[in-house]
Amino acid sequence: MINRTLIRLKIVQLMYSYYQNGGKNVDTAEKELLFSLSKAYDLYNYLLMLMVAVTRYALEQVEHQEHLNNVTHNDAVVSHRFVDNKFIMQLEVNKQLNEFKENQKKTWANDEDYIKKLYADIVASEYYKEYMESEQNDYSLDRDVWRKIYKNIIMKDERIDAVLEDQSLYWNDDKEIVDTFVLKTIKRFDEKNGADQPLMPEYKDDEDRNFAVKLFRRTILNDEYYRSLISQSIKNWEFSRLAYMDVVIMQIAMAEILSFPAIPVSVSINEYVEIAKYYSTPKSGGYINGIIDNVVKKLKAEGKLPMK
Repeated sequence: MINRTLIRLKIVQLMYSYYQNGGKNVDTAEKELLFSLSKAYDLYNYLLMLMVAVTRYALEQVEHQEHLNNVTHNDAVVSHRFVDNKFIMQLEVNKQLNEFKENQKKTWANDEDYIKKLYADIVASEYYKEYMESEQNDYSLDRDVWRKIYKNIIMKDERIDAVLEDQSLYWNDDKEIVDTFVLKTIKRFDEKNGADQPLMPEYKDDEDRNFAVKLFRRTILNDEYYRSLISQSIKNWEFSRLAYMDVVIMQIAMAEILSFPAIPVSVSINEYVEIAKYYSTPKSGGYINGIIDNVVKKLKAEGKLPMK
């Protein structure tokens, strides 16, 4: 689940903090990087649990209504369609998700007020109405309605930021990327897999974890060299006047370009230009693109750029 886009973002955040705090201990900083990446995977599981928590709350409301009306589950007065959603029933018993809940002791039980408001938004939505009125009644529809709910309601719900911040200071910056993996997970669920449906692994493979560690260490250990390359490519501007976040982003970009020849230079540049747009000034993306492009051309001309 932890992809290279998330790894780059985490390294930018941690590198900025590392230098702001005096850059004293590389090993400690590396442990912090890996810990922060693991927290992103925790968030992935926690957001999967949210869909189950909302459904359990919905069941409580249905049962309460039945009690008031003195009816049973088999009566048609109160619809159980939403609470009997086959996709959610499969997710609730998922072995990997339950192992996470047991090991991490995570629960949405303390956020019932948020769950209540989210459920109200879902019930008021067109997706809920269409689902409840549809004559189709199969697993694919049950799964698809939750994909729509997650994409159009949960992903856009600003109230969840405060809830997540109370759980972990790492999570708010991660949610936008992690949301995409939750959607992929919903799409991949297959009814025949039952409780054994595989969730996304923390890392696709060891190569991605090694990418994180190597990029982080190369950025620090060769920082003077990378900064000198950047300084030499600046025209009509003093290096000391650059926004500090821009310097950090360009330094990491140079570390990636020079340390990972298998990654196309254009891919690396584009990744860090997008990060700059998010973390630095409005003009930083174009400025960083121009500087890194100049550095790359110079290195190619001197035969110092690893062959792709």
